[in-house]
Amino acid sequence: MVERARISPLTLVLVVIGGAAGVAVRAALTLPFTGWTHPLAVPALTLGCNLLGSFLLGIVVGRWAVSRPRLRAFVGTGVLGGFTTYSAFAVQSIQVATAAPIVGLALIAISLAGGAIAAALGLALGIRRDGDAA
Repeated sequence: MVERARISPLTLVLVVIGGAAGVAVRAALTLPFTGWTHPLAVPALTLGCNLLGSFLLGIVVGRWAVSRPRLRAFVGTGVLGGFTTYSAFAVQSIQVATAAPIVGLALIAISLAGGAIAAALGLALGIRRDGDAA
């Protein structure tokens, strides 16, 4: 029988606060560009947030894989989970692909491959830094 992990109330509160902070930062970056700039401005900003967030999450997981679980939950699940956004990526990708199929497919490919590469680089950096600190 597999035992279920229990989440402490403090950890849950930290994730919620971190998530609100991450969403606020992303909104501050993207909302000023909604509706009045080039149609690719917001999708490009979303792409940038997702790539940066993937890289930083890799560092967080690599650095605090076992240690500092509350800090990892606050920063990784909370802040970076709120900062990155799959749903906006999905909707914006379909909108762009409808208007310009090649650009839309490029946005999807860059988002998926770039996110995985950014996460791998961040993870390698986080693990290396953790090893250097020992």
